[in-house]
Amino acid sequence: MRAAVFHGRRDVRIQEWPAPRDPGPGEIQLAVVRAGICGTDVEEYASGPHLIPISRPHFASGHQGPLVLGHEMVGEVVATGPGVDAFTAGDLVVPGSGVSCGDCRWCARGRTNVCGRYYTLGLHVDGGLAERVNVPAAISRPAGGLTPDVAVMAQPLAVALRAVRGIVPEPGRTVVVIGLGSIGALAVAACAARGVATIGVDISAARRETGRRAGAELLVDASREDAAAAIRAATDGIGADVVIEASGATAGLRTAMDAVCRGGHIRLVGLHRDPSPLDLTRLVLEEITLDTSKVHVCDQDLPEALALLTAHPEIATSALDAVIPLDRLVPDGLERIERGDATGKILVRLP
Repeated sequence: MRAAVFHGRRDVRIQEWPAPRDPGPGEIQLAVVRAGICGTDVEEYASGPHLIPISRPHFASGHQGPLVLGHEMVGEVVATGPGVDAFTAGDLVVPGSGVSCGDCRWCARGRTNVCGRYYTLGLHVDGGLAERVNVPAAISRPAGGLTPDVAVMAQPLAVALRAVRGIVPEPGRTVVVIGLGSIGALAVAACAARGVATIGVDISAARRETGRRAGAELLVDASREDAAAAIRAATDGIGADVVIEASGATAGLRTAMDAVCRGGHIRLVGLHRDPSPLDLTRLVLEEITLDTSKVHVCDQDLPEALALLTAHPEIATSALDAVIPLDRLVPDGLERIERGDATGKILVRLP
């Protein structure tokens, strides 16, 4: 089968790859019809490997070496393994991205996204940028009547819903989203669906356009102005009640610190690899809450994402930039997103 295989930094090849084995107990095999490109995929391509286990086995999945990318996907069931009765051949299915053990203390508390044996499709084991993939039935949900171009947005939307869960205030408070890539823009859309206006911040004109379509009330060009000053000016000098940092950039974290109000809330979603500019003294003295959000909890966030897309399919269509063939993944997908000129989610069409 054809697949997009990560071999190393700036080395993603569209090549023949062994088809997956017959699905095992609790697994289903999908013929992938759409796969999304995530910012994590771009980061691995541009500067990795960070998460992909090229040189040593992953502690949970056991995978080592070149790996098929893709953790956002929708596909048709072509085979089911023993013990699977929730799906039959021909069903259109959206898998979650993370696989948890189901037995550890965190899984027992419903916090499957911080499972002690957690691994991710397309990062720690072969994923969905391929003609076929095996996925656990337990993390998969039927797409219902959604089209593939809409259904494939469910996984990143689930991540965005996790990012805003429990922190989006009542209308009238100020929410800032820093970084308007796919997760940031979908966080804006999730807030808009709750009637909460947002301020979107990004250095890229294309991504700001994505944020505008998602429903941001005000957009700040962080490449040309002091973003924190602009946010404070828009809030009568008070600052933002909630700041969602989805860029993963040091400058974004600095903006979050400078823009949040006293008693406000910062939630980190982007992955920060550089030294932190956090002012811990200010966090204490002004009782600012700082916490994080990691991917999604499948049982909670994925069904909600599918329901939200069913009620508001425009969330997906407004977030879509282009649908490209697999052979154009690198130039028209990974590299275009890296340059910052994609105006939304880029999807890959599989045969």
